[in-house]
Amino acid sequence: MSNYASSRPRPTQDPINIAIVASLYNNQYVQGLLDAAREEIEVIAPNASVDVYRVPGAFEIPVCVEHVLRGSSPDAVITLGVIIRGSTEHADLVGASVTDALQQMAVRHCIPVIHEVLLVSSEEQAEERCLGATINRGTEAAQTCVKMINLFGKMKASFAGEPLDHA
Repeated sequence: MSNYASSRPRPTQDPINIAIVASLYNNQYVQGLLDAAREEIEVIAPNASVDVYRVPGAFEIPVCVEHVLRGSSPDAVITLGVIIRGSTEHADLVGASVTDALQQMAVRHCIPVIHEVLLVSSEEQAEERCLGATINRGTEAAQTCVKMINLFGKMKASFAGEPLDHA
């Protein structure tokens, strides 16, 4: 596991819209990600509107994200899921498919899609990343989400002729 932990962005009071698409599969771990993401959003973006969509499994996350992006106007989407490797290549295939689809959507819609659909080798790894006290990928997802919303807001202002603060 990486020792890198995302730093908390400066809190924003802006009214922002965040969609979270989370898998129900391996729910005890995904719920840990979801709870941590919501808690962090409350601290760093207290005026955020957060819509949560639960899907059966990781494979269903991309189609739900696409539906959200077509039907609403979120400033960003956070995706949460846990895929635990087994004795076949199924987990790797699902993980690669989800990753590719999410990246394509982010680029096509020009909306940040924060990818925290974790592909892990064991339940111990899932517990460490989703339920651990030291680091929780849900917290990191919320921090990255708000950072990207802030960056895109600054870029939009810059494109409209306002000076860009690169910080």
